[in-house]
Amino acid sequence: MIVSPSILAADFNNLDQEMNKINNSICEFVHLDVMDGVFVPNTTFDDKLVKELRNKTNKVFDVHLMIEKPELVLDKYYDAGADYVTFHLEACPNALNVIKEYKQKNKKIGLSIKPNTNVKALDEYLQYLDLILVMSVEPGFGGQKFMDSSLDKIKYLKEQKEQNGYKYIIEVDGGINQSTAALVEKAGCEAVVAGTYLFKSDNFSDAVKGLKNICVQ
Repeated sequence: MIVSPSILAADFNNLDQEMNKINNSICEFVHLDVMDGVFVPNTTFDDKLVKELRNKTNKVFDVHLMIEKPELVLDKYYDAGADYVTFHLEACPNALNVIKEYKQKNKKIGLSIKPNTNVKALDEYLQYLDLILVMSVEPGFGGQKFMDSSLDKIKYLKEQKEQNGYKYIIEVDGGINQSTAALVEKAGCEAVVAGTYLFKSDNFSDAVKGLKNICVQ
């Protein structure tokens, strides 16, 4: 199981210290949530912070765009150091063309869907994707309770991946802790995004290990 700490839950007044926690842990990814206050009712940061943090770690950057018209800014985030950029199907009517364009550029690209979006809406895109982010909370704020309805979506995506030989990573974001990580792993999840659970823990590294350990039991 890949663990991707969400910067959204970090202490932005002490980012150097927070990045040291990440660097000293066995997590593989770093999750960066970008919000515009339009697609979701909150705003966070932009590509400038991604670029700043890129200089502080060698971890894989997993950027999640919760914004309208993501196709207009994808290049900015890849240029800033993103390894994966994921945008919302609901925010991009021409998603297939965008995905194909960036695959031709050899970029790793993902799609995400909100909790109320039918997982089968992803069907025509699955063969092209490097990552699929299933939201197990409503996007826009951290610290929300995990939604069990995400489990069926994960199972469906795992079935499609196995039946068709697709290559995408199945990632889940929202309300992740040791108990919910075990649930999503059993359903077929391969990467978990955790914010509050990790950054508010007494020991960041131990909390990361806890997620990884419970997912192999």
